[in-house]
Amino acid sequence: MFADYTTSELMSIFAMQGFAGLILFSVFVLMALGLAIIFGQMGVINMAHGEFMILGAYITYLTSNVFADYMPNLFGAYFFIAMILAFIAAGALGMLVEWAMIRHLYHRPLDTLLATWGLSLILQQCYRTIFGAREVGVTLPDWLMGSFQLTDIIEVPINGIFVMTLAVGISVAIAALMYKSRWGIQVRSVVQNRPMAGAVGINTARVDRLTFGLGCGIAGVAGSAFTMIGSTGPTSGQLYIVDTFLVVVFGGAASLLGTIASAFTISQAQSTMEFFLSGSMAKVLTLLFVVFILMLRPQGLFSLKVRR
Repeated sequence: MFADYTTSELMSIFAMQGFAGLILFSVFVLMALGLAIIFGQMGVINMAHGEFMILGAYITYLTSNVFADYMPNLFGAYFFIAMILAFIAAGALGMLVEWAMIRHLYHRPLDTLLATWGLSLILQQCYRTIFGAREVGVTLPDWLMGSFQLTDIIEVPINGIFVMTLAVGISVAIAALMYKSRWGIQVRSVVQNRPMAGAVGINTARVDRLTFGLGCGIAGVAGSAFTMIGSTGPTSGQLYIVDTFLVVVFGGAASLLGTIASAFTISQAQSTMEFFLSGSMAKVLTLLFVVFILMLRPQGLFSLKVRR
């Protein structure tokens, strides 16, 4: 298989596969961060998380059309506006869902799983009714097009670098919010000991609502990033939901560091094996590897000590 390649060509190919893995890692991180916050704090298995991501993607699609039709001179900056609007729209819908449905189903994990799965079907049908069944694409600004030519073989796409930068920036912002802010202290207090947090005056219901909205808002930003690497359709979110849950469980619930480490491990393993095997076989082997590790360490790579 490798006899026709020189050593430098093989190194270049592996470098490109590694960069492809980093792009996949960035998407996993953006998707899994919000899910890790929701699942880690509230124990809610949000099967509609992918649909919140697609809401962000459709908001980006609408924003690009508005800028192209009415503000073409500002088209190069529309993506930043789209990310803000995607965060607000997905976060607001998430807070509404928490108030109307999720808060009535706490401590009933199977019921929340079924309810959010039903919500995902409802949102898919809403998207299909509003935007149609066909997938839509977003026209990227000129500054996101093209690639950097590192060597004669290795090309690094600019939009891939932007996605990675976005993932790093959001990860740092979430870490600062969770560990350096007053609200983050309240969130971690609720995670570690909910009854005691309520006893000292923390409004746990408000913390839950804001946390659910934050997690869904991050999914909306992930949807904006998703438009740069794939087309958007009513069921596109289902393509990533299994991998996202895999990342969260493997990394350890309520652990941001575990989520990032898990996303990097799974994405690089999957990208590397896709070079030797088919994409479906790479997914199967990655799943088997994760299941084996979880059999040895059920709490995941990183676990949070919780007072009971």
